[in-house]
Amino acid sequence: MSNALGGNAGNALKTAAGEYLTFVLGSEQYGIEILKVQEIRGYDAVTQIANMPSFIKGVINLRGKIVPIVDLRIKFNLGKVEYNEFTVVIILNLNGRIVGIVVDGVSDVRELREEHLREVPSLVTRIDTKYIVGLATIEQEMLILVDIDKLMTSEEMQLMEAAVH
Repeated sequence: MSNALGGNAGNALKTAAGEYLTFVLGSEQYGIEILKVQEIRGYDAVTQIANMPSFIKGVINLRGKIVPIVDLRIKFNLGKVEYNEFTVVIILNLNGRIVGIVVDGVSDVRELREEHLREVPSLVTRIDTKYIVGLATIEQEMLILVDIDKLMTSEEMQLMEAAVH
């Protein structure tokens, strides 16, 4: 069975063990490495930038730094996007690059061990599997583990970076 992880799938899953911040997008639970998370804040108005893809909501001023804001619900084509009191922005620090992602809500911090992790079967999710490290199952719950570095270094993100700097 081949997937986005290629021949080193087992190794990629082993290195994926650790602590994850879990969050909700639509009806699915996702996880990102906790070490990438700088802070969590409520959703606030953003300054829009012309000619950006629809999932790039704009930028905010975070203590003097201009931070691009990406709505993962739009990026992953998860249907109607509504902003409410549960909508949050997770501020990430990706090797010195600060980016905010909009999600429906933050759930928990979970410790994932190797035995929780599974490869991603094709057609399991609507989002592009190149942005997924694997799946984690804990009790009856399934988490989709997002490779946030890969997602944030895609071409569209580079376009956004050029516009805000």
